[in-house]
Amino acid sequence: MESDHGWERDLEVLVFLYWLAHASSYRVVSQTFDIPKTSVHDIVHRVSKAVLGILRKVICFPTGDNLEAVGAGFAQLSGSPAFSRAVGAIDGCHIRMKPPANNSHCYYNRKLFHSIQLQAITDHRGKFLDIFVGYPGSVHDARVLRNSPVYLGSLYPPPGKCILGDGGYPCLSAPICLITPYREPVQNPVQAHFNSKHSRARNIIERAFGMMKTRWRSIFFKALEISPAFVPEVVACCAVLHNLALLNGDIVEAEDEEDHDDDPPEPHNPQARVGDHVRDNLAAAVSAPNICVAALHEHDYL
Repeated sequence: MESDHGWERDLEVLVFLYWLAHASSYRVVSQTFDIPKTSVHDIVHRVSKAVLGILRKVICFPTGDNLEAVGAGFAQLSGSPAFSRAVGAIDGCHIRMKPPANNSHCYYNRKLFHSIQLQAITDHRGKFLDIFVGYPGSVHDARVLRNSPVYLGSLYPPPGKCILGDGGYPCLSAPICLITPYREPVQNPVQAHFNSKHSRARNIIERAFGMMKTRWRSIFFKALEISPAFVPEVVACCAVLHNLALLNGDIVEAEDEEDHDDDPPEPHNPQARVGDHVRDNLAAAVSAPNICVAALHEHDYL
């Protein structure tokens, strides 16, 4: 970062982290560090842009051996070798914000507060592999997914792999392979067994949200008192710092994991391919883990 004043870079980072940790006004931070309020504003925005400059290096999809390690991690989380095909868990999270001056009704979600949405994919450790933030809180999770780059570009998972989502998402084989649980009431013990293993593996995304919210509790447990246009940037910075903390062994236990109830399902999108057959094959493998299920290799991926 280039500075146009006498503040050292380390001090600017400290000011930014203090602001994130306390979600204080620029005036309070100004008094704490004994620097002008306008300088605090400039520092916060300058450092946030620097953090976003490394986002694609810190939040990225695994490849090669790292991809196989993620699959092994999900198999361990679920307790079933069949889930080694899973290489991510996806979910959405509502970020509280003050009502914007324009179109505030669009940001009023079904949980009865104003928010923007954070869609994220995590690995088996809770590290973010992809984030998509900024859609108003009233938008359905499935619609956010359909408008995200990972879906539109079929960016992840790679062929032969899948990601896990809750019942608010459609079960898909294309353009991305996204496997959801069977709807309750289930039809047989195979489906019930699959849902149990699926839940154990998918829960890591809720723990990831919980860890991030615990680390930056002042940001996430009250409405953000900043410009609505700046909210997505702040949330993205928190996600980058969450990954950096995990990579450096700085792990916090989630005080309160994300309390997420599934959105009601949206009507089927005719441009997507239903993944029920993929789920059925995976469920068969879960219930018969020591038997080679040939049908697992017969489904199509885009």
